[in-house]
Amino acid sequence: MSVLADISGNIATVGYGLAAIGPAIGVGIVVGKTIEGVARQPELAGRLQVLMWIGIAFTEALAFIGIATYYIFS
Repeated sequence: MSVLADISGNIATVGYGLAAIGPAIGVGIVVGKTIEGVARQPELAGRLQVLMWIGIAFTEALAFIGIATYYIFS
């Protein structure tokens, strides 16, 4: 029985590692597009920054879901 628990815990660890890749890529895209938008329209920098932080918050919610499932399955 303990071998099955060890395998389940290891799979949960790998799963969280894979789940963390998505939000990392998402945050990179959000920040990159914000920088691109500010370069194109500097007068909208404040508004774009607010939208960037909202986008980062929603993207990081995916990481929180991933860590919650890690604790559920480990």
